[in-house]
Amino acid sequence: MRISNMVEIVDFSNVTNRILVLIETWEQKLIDLPTEMISGKRNLQNRTICQILGHLVDAASNNHQRMVRLQYNTELAFPDYQQDNDLWIALQDYQHAGWNNLVQLWKYYNLHIVHLIQSVDQAKLDNNWRNFENKTISLRQMIEGYADHSELHLGEIQELIDKKSGL
Repeated sequence: MRISNMVEIVDFSNVTNRILVLIETWEQKLIDLPTEMISGKRNLQNRTICQILGHLVDAASNNHQRMVRLQYNTELAFPDYQQDNDLWIALQDYQHAGWNNLVQLWKYYNLHIVHLIQSVDQAKLDNNWRNFENKTISLRQMIEGYADHSELHLGEIQELIDKKSGL
């Protein structure tokens, strides 16, 4: 579909629907996890479930900033935190954060990301951000990859749940 100034309209409903399904699937599941499970077992990166969810909040926060800024900048020079993920997790002390508050922050930040994606300026989808490896990532690519990143880390949480449960 095209609008009058020849901008291709991209349908991101597959991305937003995936995010909404993740929220629906995971919110109560996360809330119901026992304290010893969320703060005890660690993944291959030595992160607990608390820390993994905190990382997903950081991802929402950073991607939110990039998605907004790329709508008014053709090229974005915005810091990347990928190489500092563990530092971000430690500085925010996700390990000791209130669990229900953290789950709700993750949920509502992602609901806002869905709204942002649905409202994105379609003419700006080819605007770019450069990450710390100097790789160019377009706004379109950022949006398209957002749910993948969430699914990856929620999958890590599921693995820790399954290990703890003996599945």
